[in-house]
Amino acid sequence: MPSFDIVSEFDLQEVRNAVDQANREIGTRFDFKGVTASFELAEDKIQLAAEQEFQLQQMLDILRQKLVKRKIDLAALEPGEAVQTLNAARQEIVLKQGVDSDTAKRMVKAIKASKLKVQAQIQGEQVRVTGKKRDDLQAVITLLRESDWGLPLQFENFRD
Repeated sequence: MPSFDIVSEFDLQEVRNAVDQANREIGTRFDFKGVTASFELAEDKIQLAAEQEFQLQQMLDILRQKLVKRKIDLAALEPGEAVQTLNAARQEIVLKQGVDSDTAKRMVKAIKASKLKVQAQIQGEQVRVTGKKRDDLQAVITLLRESDWGLPLQFENFRD
């Protein structure tokens, strides 16, 4: 029976490379000369540190440019609030990976509401869709791409 999986993933090595490139660009930019600013990648979070809050916004723009060049979807980023102290500013960006249960439930509900002859089931951090016809599965992919789910979706393991 034909099936495919709906997942939300990104290549962590590409994120690491983008963070390294962003750090190098901060070191060479004129507007960051003499400023202590840095990016730090720890598991599923990126820590931005600078002296002023407006510098964090510039750093975030640099990071986004580097991620886009490395084909990482920006929907995977969830920027937190910037925290300003007397002489430093920090911001944490969470990297979202995997389809959370609420989003998965909404996807299954949308698939069932479409009246296509397919079954959708939640399996951990992914959703598996099975059906008798490939055309129905491709219609589900089109349906899901048209909606905004708040995270990047990939469709993997398409089997006949």
